[in-house]
Amino acid sequence: MLRIRRYLKPYMFMFLASVILLFIQANLDLALPDYLSRIVNTGIQQSGVESTVPEAMRQGTLNHLALFLSNEDETAVRSAYSLIQPNTLAADQYVETYPYLENEAIYVRNELSDDEIEALSTPMAKALLVVSALQQAMDNPEAAAQMGGDSPFDLSRLPAGTDLFAVLGNLPAAQRDQIASTINERFATLGDSMIEQTAVIQVRAEYEALGMDVAGLQNSYILRIGALMLGITLLSAAATITVGYLSAKIAAGVGRDLRSDVFRKVESFSSAEFDKFPTASLITRSTNDITQLQMVTMFMVRLVFYAPIMGIGGTIRAIGKGSSMWWTIAVAVLVLIGVISIIVSIAMPRFQIVQKLIDRINLVARENLSGMMVIRAFNMQGFEEKRFDKANVDLTDNTLFIARVMAIMMPVMMFILNVLSVVILWVGAHQVAEANMQVGDVMAFLQYAMQIVFSFLMLSMLFIILPRASVSAERIADVLDTEPIITDPANPKVLNGSTSGMVEFRNVSFRYPGADKDVLKDISFVARPGETTAFIGSTGSGKSTVVNLIPRFYDVTEGQILVDDVDIRDVTQHDLREKIGYVPQKGVLFSGTIESNLRYADEFASPEDLQTAVAIAQASEFVNSKPEGLLTEIAQGGTNVSGGQRQRLSIARALVRKPPIFIFDDSFSALDFKTDAALRRALHTNTQDSTILIVTQRVSTVKNAEQIIVLDQGRVVGKGTHEELMETCETYQEIALSQLSMEELSS
Repeated sequence: MLRIRRYLKPYMFMFLASVILLFIQANLDLALPDYLSRIVNTGIQQSGVESTVPEAMRQGTLNHLALFLSNEDETAVRSAYSLIQPNTLAADQYVETYPYLENEAIYVRNELSDDEIEALSTPMAKALLVVSALQQAMDNPEAAAQMGGDSPFDLSRLPAGTDLFAVLGNLPAAQRDQIASTINERFATLGDSMIEQTAVIQVRAEYEALGMDVAGLQNSYILRIGALMLGITLLSAAATITVGYLSAKIAAGVGRDLRSDVFRKVESFSSAEFDKFPTASLITRSTNDITQLQMVTMFMVRLVFYAPIMGIGGTIRAIGKGSSMWWTIAVAVLVLIGVISIIVSIAMPRFQIVQKLIDRINLVARENLSGMMVIRAFNMQGFEEKRFDKANVDLTDNTLFIARVMAIMMPVMMFILNVLSVVILWVGAHQVAEANMQVGDVMAFLQYAMQIVFSFLMLSMLFIILPRASVSAERIADVLDTEPIITDPANPKVLNGSTSGMVEFRNVSFRYPGADKDVLKDISFVARPGETTAFIGSTGSGKSTVVNLIPRFYDVTEGQILVDDVDIRDVTQHDLREKIGYVPQKGVLFSGTIESNLRYADEFASPEDLQTAVAIAQASEFVNSKPEGLLTEIAQGGTNVSGGQRQRLSIARALVRKPPIFIFDDSFSALDFKTDAALRRALHTNTQDSTILIVTQRVSTVKNAEQIIVLDQGRVVGKGTHEELMETCETYQEIALSQLSMEELSS
């Protein structure tokens, strides 16, 4: 994967924007359980009362609380509230909320920061509990004895109806502290959470005494937090959609750039590179492999940052909600990591061979489709079906194995998830019963645990597709990193428009890459403009190899090839091939029209030039017989025209270029003798200034050539005209006599 990381650079801005959005989305998603906890704890259990520091309280209540506050805390509390008298301008804005203010003065809390409220909450909560307990003692004299404990001041001896707060106000501070300490000891086992909940009940009772609409307060709180949760959800959805769009755009862009560069690289390959990378493999790398990378890029953008943020953030928040239950998540995560490791270790080897199996099935399918006529002619359908079935079954078995391993993963993950849920609920229920946690906190802890597990599930999906994508990346990088053997010089010479087209071979030898011996040895000749140089010899003698060296499909191993006394390795491949009209052994046509195929040589060619080329190539008759003429559609590979028609159109395409050098690599083999002769006459008439090189098996095709080169096992065994070779070259004589009679040869 690292070998192709440079393809992400153009999309770094979008990538960074995605990371920022993912961070925002993760934090928004992590906030939702906390808000749910608030709805349950504060909205439902506490009737919407958020703090033990009341927003308002009766004057007498504050005076009662002050009895059990330290001097420092009492000063802080009194400075936090303002006394509002009834029937004043200040009272007008509060009387509707606190009807009690119509007749009695109340204290209203000033604007305080969260830190200031937090500092007052604990002393206020404890003071509220003491005041609540004393109020119960006044309402229930039998409980008064328990309030004093070992104190010398026995509350149970006071007459019924005694105002305990008035009596306590006259006691020394030490005795009040002792009574408060005794009462607080009763609540010491409750824990801070339960003390806060109990104190909130007293705040709610105070609000009811003030005439506040407590039910409205509760509904308002729930609706407010619910609206906030809805807003967070919408923002998270917007971030999700945006990240999805950006990830798809990044992945599509990377895929497009990879396909473009792979195609451009393949176009620069010489025949040696094509021998290294089979066509079926290049097709798989350009399609399936890049699709795998495109998919993993999209997943990585969406998950590689989001899942860790969710996992780490969820863990931190879960511990904050229930620190005593951290071990439940730790156990689940360890089990998940173990399961993922096992699954990946099993699936990884299979992922590494799946792309090779796809190569294989593409190769077999390509061979079958291109060779269907031969297969039918030899009744080999059964054999080819077995060959394809073998490749297909291998790929299917491998894919099914991976699918089965992946299928096991999801039920295992869900089982771990469900067990974790049960454990959290079981442990959480005991924590609630022991007053160590609130119900809302247990619910939030459960949701955080689910988020943590799902983040590992998402990462596991990435681990599953990453091995296969890694293999695909290596295969693509192998193509992109391949340096073509044939390259352009750093300071190329220029073949200008005055090129005459003289081709010279000087002691040229050649061997294929990796071969043990030369296939051409010490080849020397000169092909001059206005002359035809023909190559003839037995099959495998090296005829096509010789002419394929001229356009630099291969480079010579030894010696030089010169065009107009310039070594072809000293000019650019583009400049060299601009001077060559090449017609291969197999006529290759592209999907489109006859005209588009001809313009492949020169897109600016005039209609007259196209018609002239068609006429020289002896293709006018069948082209003009078509209703659409030059606009006749050509199927892929030219399958809707005959072999001879393909060859003639390929020859016409080369003629459209009007180059100084023509190479015909056995390009007349599909033509009848009459058409062959007519085409050669037309070529001789219309290409008098060009250098023509012809590879052929037919003696009749080369009889009139100015120079015939006879090859045998990669060596020149004869060179001259037809008449000269008939006298001096035994190999040429054997070939000629095997095809024509002496009478035909001498005519």
